[in-house]
Amino acid sequence: MIKINLLPQRKAKRVADPGGNAIFIGLGALVAAAAAVFFLVDRPRRAHLAELNDLNAQLDTDIAAKQQRLARKGTTPSYDEIVKLVQSQTEQAASINRLLSAKVVPANLLQELGDILTQTHQPTVTEDMTQQMAKIADKRFDFSWDPNHVWLQSFTDTDGNFKMEGGAQAESDVNQLSKRLAASVYFLDVSPSSAERVADAGTGISYYHFTITGKVAY
Repeated sequence: MIKINLLPQRKAKRVADPGGNAIFIGLGALVAAAAAVFFLVDRPRRAHLAELNDLNAQLDTDIAAKQQRLARKGTTPSYDEIVKLVQSQTEQAASINRLLSAKVVPANLLQELGDILTQTHQPTVTEDMTQQMAKIADKRFDFSWDPNHVWLQSFTDTDGNFKMEGGAQAESDVNQLSKRLAASVYFLDVSPSSAERVADAGTGISYYHFTITGKVAY
């Protein structure tokens, strides 16, 4: 006998594959880790490397520019030349500070003294004085004179009459300083009253001690 079952058959339920879910979870973790490495490690390092490259390029540009400036100026100064320059500027500053401590005088007078005692600077002169220097040889001064050859020890002003004392390498240096003071609009009746050769008590080096007197044109 043949029996025919007309009832619909029940399909077997699909059982989820735990292995497949694990694969998808693992892939997601790898993607997240890769993203974290990119944003937290690789990207900052690339940005820092780019900054270093830009800085290096800027340094190369600056070095090239400085080398060109040095080439235009000529030979780079030696160590000894730099030391001498610093020493001369230090002595210059000390001279001006001695003036400041000796007596408080108007700022424009101090500025004028500073210019006279600074190389490449000249005193303030009137048009009339310029014409006199062109005509009278005794009033002219040497524009190549180095004011670092003199140093001031004191400057006093008594009712408009000044007295300046200092040292110089040679008598000609005293003469050049006196001519500049005489040409300046800030000084009148300038006269080098004395210049004698003396020896420094500490080093034994001889130099000319000078005294210059005159009037201040306030």
